Amino acid sequence: MADINEIAKQFTDYYYSTFDSNRANLAPLYRDHSMLTWEDKQLQGTAAILNQLQGLPFAQVQHKVITRDAQPASDTVASILVLVTGQLLVDDGANVLSYSQMFHLVPDGGSYFVLNDVFRLVYG
Repeated sequence: MADINEIAKQFTDYYYSTFDSNRANLAPLYRDHSMLTWEDKQLQGTAAILNQLQGLPFAQVQHKVITRDAQPASDTVASILVLVTGQLLVDDGANVLSYSQMFHLVPDGGSYFVLNDVFRLVYG
């Protein structure tokens, strides 16, 4: 079995570098049955998810991953749960925003897609 921590690192490195450069390029990571919870908004399907991500009210963003934890999500499918905590810098702002994000990655043809994605800013 592949090292799930390495898969989690490769996935999140790719996800956040793509998010930070061109959010439209995240489309292949989602499917029509994928779900995203963004703060208090729940969305399903690639089009709805990409619409949310592309409609965010900032032009530039930089993600900095602080922690990344991975666990197997099933005894029968090589799916992975990935929990990330980190910091965001948006539009060259001086204030750093803390966030947490959970991905449920499911294998698909030698790669993974995001079945579930939960994002929350962390206040306090």
